[in-house]
Amino acid sequence: MRRAVVTISIALFAVAAVAASGRSQQQPPAVPPQPSVDLPPDLARVLTDYEAAWSGRDAAALARLFADNRVVVPNACPPVKGRAAVQQCYANAGGSLSLRAVAYGTDGSLGYIIGAYTLQKGQPDGGKFTLTLMKEEGRWLIVADMDRNYPRPQ
Repeated sequence: MRRAVVTISIALFAVAAVAASGRSQQQPPAVPPQPSVDLPPDLARVLTDYEAAWSGRDAAALARLFADNRVVVPNACPPVKGRAAVQQCYANAGGSLSLRAVAYGTDGSLGYIIGAYTLQKGQPDGGKFTLTLMKEEGRWLIVADMDRNYPRPQ
């Protein structure tokens, strides 16, 4: 009897595992893109300067958007400290990029922008991003830059 219970339990576990693995391989349902939001000028500058630096393959300009003398999390490498390390991280990065905000918030000297990106303005979103910001000397600077591509339809 005990062997039968164990065998049934193992069989049920195997069926559940197969069912779960099938679900994880399916594409998520199509979700319409979130509408863009207008950012206050001091936050909008972060996105426009990021686009310009990325499009120009200008790692030094990109590094100036990040907080200095702090551990920061650029998207292209592990956490680093200082703009020189951020510049080195982005040394060979860049290309066509269009960013748009879908949400933002600030509270004192902390803020964030959540958005979507694509290679060319007007094309469907290719991924999403979040920027965590800190205001220093009257200017918003990036302390964390994380993004993820959307899965491609198969």
